[in-house]
Amino acid sequence: MATTYMTAEGYKKLVQDLNDMENVQRPAISKLIAEARDKGDLSENAEYDAAKEAQGMLEMKIAELKDIIGSARMIDESRISTDEVQILTRVKIKNTRNNQIMTYQIVSENEANLKEGKLSVTTPIAKGLLGKKIGEKSTVQVPSGAMEFEILDITL
Repeated sequence: MATTYMTAEGYKKLVQDLNDMENVQRPAISKLIAEARDKGDLSENAEYDAAKEAQGMLEMKIAELKDIIGSARMIDESRISTDEVQILTRVKIKNTRNNQIMTYQIVSENEANLKEGKLSVTTPIAKGLLGKKIGEKSTVQVPSGAMEFEILDITL
């Protein structure tokens, strides 16, 4: 089981999701299974089959979340430095090809959300930026080819 680094906020969200799955979604699916079972012959009961499949998927998600939570390690935000790009820092970068400026926060894989500007530490761009300092350039291999970024600013 690999260690998963995350913020306290990300950990709290995962625990809330797990509680919802165990205490709200699981009983709801059990109720659906019971209702479908009451309708008679289970061999030709599509509702029963669908509910059992949903239950299996939910149990798989619950097990996965428990593994992630069990291997989670909180990142001490007070020990984060802005001298170089690292997990939890916000990095302002410029694409040297088209001069487009973007700002991303480097976060754990479970907290990534591109709409919120949170880039997973496991992505090629984040991997290419890690350890770089302001003013440095980084060439990153992405599926469409190589991209070069210049580090403009690093903040928390």
